[in-house]
Amino acid sequence: MGPPTPTPTPTPARRFGRPREGQSQSSPNLYVANCGPAVGLSYETIASVFGAFGEVKAVNPADESGVRVVVSFAEEGCARTALATLQGRPCPQLGGRCLHIRYSQLQPQPQPLSLGHPPPLSVVALMASELNISGLYLLHDFVSVEQEQALIAAVDQRPWNNLSKRRVQHYGYEFCYATRNVNPKQKLGELPSFVLPVLNKLSMFAKLDITADIDWDQLTVNEYPPGVGLSPHIDTHSAFEGLIFSLSLAGPCIMEFRRYADGDWRAKASLGSNMKIENPEHNSNFIRKSIHLPPRSMLLLSGEARYAWHHYIPHHKIDVVNDTVIRRGTRRVSFTFRKVRTAPCKCDFPQYCDSQR
Repeated sequence: MGPPTPTPTPTPARRFGRPREGQSQSSPNLYVANCGPAVGLSYETIASVFGAFGEVKAVNPADESGVRVVVSFAEEGCARTALATLQGRPCPQLGGRCLHIRYSQLQPQPQPLSLGHPPPLSVVALMASELNISGLYLLHDFVSVEQEQALIAAVDQRPWNNLSKRRVQHYGYEFCYATRNVNPKQKLGELPSFVLPVLNKLSMFAKLDITADIDWDQLTVNEYPPGVGLSPHIDTHSAFEGLIFSLSLAGPCIMEFRRYADGDWRAKASLGSNMKIENPEHNSNFIRKSIHLPPRSMLLLSGEARYAWHHYIPHHKIDVVNDTVIRRGTRRVSFTFRKVRTAPCKCDFPQYCDSQR
């Protein structure tokens, strides 16, 4: 009889801590790195290989990377034997991968805080309506393949500015990353003519009771190489108006949205205009929801989604979307359209608003 089918996602009552350096306390649970669906190994395959050492109760993802799992045995001695046999050695049954294994201890589920603790893994939505975030919209196939190719060719004919991990182009107004703001008195010029077909199509959002007939005057083009994402942030309220459109081209990604408790946000974020959480993984007092952004899709942030939720692109080369492994392309290019604000923001979210602090 083969091993039982493992449960791919831990229930909230079963959370496994990532082992600390030097941790050797015996446990029936093994933390296994270099192993998971992101490297082509299904949970069933992993359970079958580890099942040679005894009954495997479950194989769970250890985090969102898809390359680390927790194997739970029925008996502690089976885990001990598996660790002694497989640790640091190539495993032919797992594609010759060299596994890095430690004991993993079961941790009690912490008590919820004001906004609740994030789940061990986010279920990745395919439609914005699944997230139930007010003001968030996503339209698939907003541009055609031919339009996508034309837009990319147009920006590739223009000079790029190099940041530490990605390249950018600014039109209309330059976005200053140090202050996360713009200088409305320093206009670079009008938006380029090659984006006019995109701007004209924004009227499609009028069907959603969204006023999209706006004189857009700022465009940021970002090029993301494989594995490069975006830190969690809220676009500065005092810099831009309430509608932000982002067109994804060339490659897919996952975008995560996080709603932090007020106290945590004030403790972590700068008191200036840089609304960015520097060490987001050290803070668990937030709600998080994830969505898959395919190429040629247009994302709209408005209302609560724009003013109160941090958005974030994990720094992964491979995304796991509901048990499906999706590799990011050789590049992802985004076009973000915004309207520069000329008066203080008076939104309904003062705890996140630099104009109202």
